[in-house]
Amino acid sequence: MTTDHLMHDRLLNRTRRARSKVPEVTAYFWIIKVLTTGMGETASDFLARALGPIAAVGLGGIALVAALAVQFAVRRYVAWIYWTAIVMVSVFGTMAADVLHVGLGVSYTLSTPLFMAALAAVFVLWYRSEGTLSIHSIHTRRRETFYWAAVLATFALGTASGDLTATIGLGYLGSAVLYGAAIAVPALTHRWGGLNAVAAFWAAYVLTRPLGASIADWMAVGHDRGGLDWGLGPVTLAWLVAILGFVGYVAVSRKDIQ
Repeated sequence: MTTDHLMHDRLLNRTRRARSKVPEVTAYFWIIKVLTTGMGETASDFLARALGPIAAVGLGGIALVAALAVQFAVRRYVAWIYWTAIVMVSVFGTMAADVLHVGLGVSYTLSTPLFMAALAAVFVLWYRSEGTLSIHSIHTRRRETFYWAAVLATFALGTASGDLTATIGLGYLGSAVLYGAAIAVPALTHRWGGLNAVAAFWAAYVLTRPLGASIADWMAVGHDRGGLDWGLGPVTLAWLVAILGFVGYVAVSRKDIQ
């Protein structure tokens, strides 16, 4: 390979990284991700009570489509746009899991493996099409489509699994402890057990959903359900303020740019 070819490949790789549509995976990424999961959980429940389930799902679906349309329209990662889309995926993913359980009577023991199968199907199709599941390669429209399909499936799966553990005896606080311990497993097995980075990332990504949702539910629900009884509205607002603070920081500091 000639020097010209090497320079061309390096410039192409730099251009692709510069136009990446997702943030760098840093501590800030995981903090904001957990915050969006909790906020989406309580916001979904709050909207369903305030507006009614049908109106809430309709409004959430419209907001999700709008947020994703803006995300797909931009050519590079923009913190405010990306995390707005994540928040709406969180809200609507919660609604999707709740509709199956409350509206259609599907138990969490059934919906959890259903969403797991849906996520596995997305990963299989993504890998067969692109040959990678790495989020560092999200620089084409097709890969971005697979990425957001996977994200939506992880939120629905996390909601169902979190509610499953909470209703089989662990409660919300017990579930938070369980998933808090579980999320350390991918990190440890990646560092010392040979688990590759892509698998470790997606395993942790799935677990952030029930972790954040369990903590937020524990803070919001009444004492009779083992919670702190702070209320859905106040908890949603508090987590939203925290999200705005962290997203504002990374948007200014650009610490999450690949």
